[in-house]
Amino acid sequence: MNAIKEQWLILISTPVYLIIIGLELLLTHMQHRKAYTLKDTAANVYLMLLNSALDLGFRVIYLVILQYFYVRAWIHIESIFFYWLVLLLLEDLLYYWLHRFDHHIRLFWAVHVTHHSSHKMNFTVGFRSSVFQPLYRFIYFIPLALLGFKPIDIVFIYSATQIWGIFVHTEMIHKMGWLEYVLITPSHHRVHHGSNPKYLDRNMGMFLVIWDKLFGTFQPELPADEYQPISYGLTKNITEPNALTVIFHEWKEIWQDMTQKGISFRTRLRYLFGPPGWSHDGSRLTSEEMRIKEAQNPKP
Repeated sequence: MNAIKEQWLILISTPVYLIIIGLELLLTHMQHRKAYTLKDTAANVYLMLLNSALDLGFRVIYLVILQYFYVRAWIHIESIFFYWLVLLLLEDLLYYWLHRFDHHIRLFWAVHVTHHSSHKMNFTVGFRSSVFQPLYRFIYFIPLALLGFKPIDIVFIYSATQIWGIFVHTEMIHKMGWLEYVLITPSHHRVHHGSNPKYLDRNMGMFLVIWDKLFGTFQPELPADEYQPISYGLTKNITEPNALTVIFHEWKEIWQDMTQKGISFRTRLRYLFGPPGWSHDGSRLTSEEMRIKEAQNPKP
């Protein structure tokens, strides 16, 4: 039944995606803003197709694994209303931690970096997927199966919240009133995609903003008179982006770091599991070190 629901989600959301992308294209063109480029949009579609193919191909495996834990569930929620409400809240919380670890552990950042590699912010960037994430994402949702949530329901609620996660990739919507205090909005997510030191590794939520505020990763979008405009992309952008480098460039750099001569085994492991930007000789900076440096040397 929920497989059918997921198909309905796709059938309903697809024409909506096409409409809002078309409207954004039209409005930004009328405003003489270069919100889209053919190359960037093609990369977004390419990464989405790779991610979707891998997800579909691997789905049977991770559903079987989740089912293994579901039949050993500790509890079951009888109320349908509370079942879906609790599932939504817990799935969003677990996704927050998945996303946060993707930003703070370089091994996973090498997967997630593709999503942040665009210099643009438009609805199609929402499709710029972390290609290999389906291979490990389900691990974070195992606690949901142990709490009595059906694997197919877990997949369904993730797909539903992901629809909202695509809609927040835009510069067309400035603020959303009282929803700014409840949901992850376009304003919040623009911050997340900023490579400015103050904005790095902020606003990790997919749907609800409460987790960022609760765990100290919330950062509002600041007006131009308080802080510099958002610069999208990476702190070190890909010099020659193509179909392969956009996916594998960080893996290549990890290999180069880990195979340096004269470093210890522990240092090699830190290049793999430490935060992005960490270096044993201080030649690079982590996001937190960049924030500290910026605070000590603010631009006029």
